[in-house]
Amino acid sequence: MVTIDRATATDAGVISEMLGEIEEYYGGQNAPGDLDQIRHALFGDRPVATVLLARDEDAEVVGMASYSFLWPAAGADTSLYLKELFVRASARRRGVAGALMAALRKAAAEAGCSRVEWTADRDNPPALAFYAALGVASEDDKLIYRLQK
Repeated sequence: MVTIDRATATDAGVISEMLGEIEEYYGGQNAPGDLDQIRHALFGDRPVATVLLARDEDAEVVGMASYSFLWPAAGADTSLYLKELFVRASARRRGVAGALMAALRKAAAEAGCSRVEWTADRDNPPALAFYAALGVASEDDKLIYRLQK
């Protein structure tokens, strides 16, 4: 059983740890995220994202999802853009990702969004299988462009 709640400023430390775990998952070095950047991005005067945290029965954080709203989506609609969905290794295959996705759908509905969107790396078979199991087909009509700073 997991509970999903919105992260608060007191969660900055665990979010920092999880950012390091995410980096390691993708082949980088497990280095915690910068606490000042996290606090500014999520809890400052103009937050740029929202983080949902999944906690187990012992209140330990076992997963997270970060998202932002995009406008316009279709016409003048708004969409919820999922940037990161991550479940700690010890909690995988226990319904945590599904609970986070359900919470994201709820957040999108509450915000009046017409859709939830995200990207996935082609070389991440577990993620692709999870999204397929949700019944969500990938879209092949868009290309991603990234301008590095």
